[in-house]
Amino acid sequence: MTEPLTVHAIDDSEDPEQARLDRVFFALSDPARRRILERLDEGPLLVSELAAPFAISLQAVSRHIQVLVRAGLIAQERTGRISRCSLAAGPVLAAAVWINRYSKYWQEQFDLLAVALHDIEERRSGERQRSAARKPRPRHATRAPRKQIKS
Repeated sequence: MTEPLTVHAIDDSEDPEQARLDRVFFALSDPARRRILERLDEGPLLVSELAAPFAISLQAVSRHIQVLVRAGLIAQERTGRISRCSLAAGPVLAAAVWINRYSKYWQEQFDLLAVALHDIEERRSGERQRSAARKPRPRHATRAPRKQIKS
């Protein structure tokens, strides 16, 4: 029997680097938050501008933004009631470095695929050559050409 999956809160006291990475992956796990980051890749936007294409309330978008701010993925500047957000991609680098540690596993799979594709291409090439060798070749006429009869 398997044990139930338990979800732990992100605890900064255990390992701050691990907690920061947990917040980044949590923030990136939601498609709405990823779309917000994509929009900010084009440049800073007001919260109202960020919220415009979403079919959710401004308050819901603000909550997504706060998750991204806590993860360090967005910098937010306030001037009175106006809030401007800009992308802070540094934490994405930390996530990419962590993910890259496992690239050796999928690289092995790509290498195996490359070998398999090479073997398939060699077999096909060999089959084409054998097929070409088996085709009957047109024979050249060995008889003298017929004379035309004039009428």
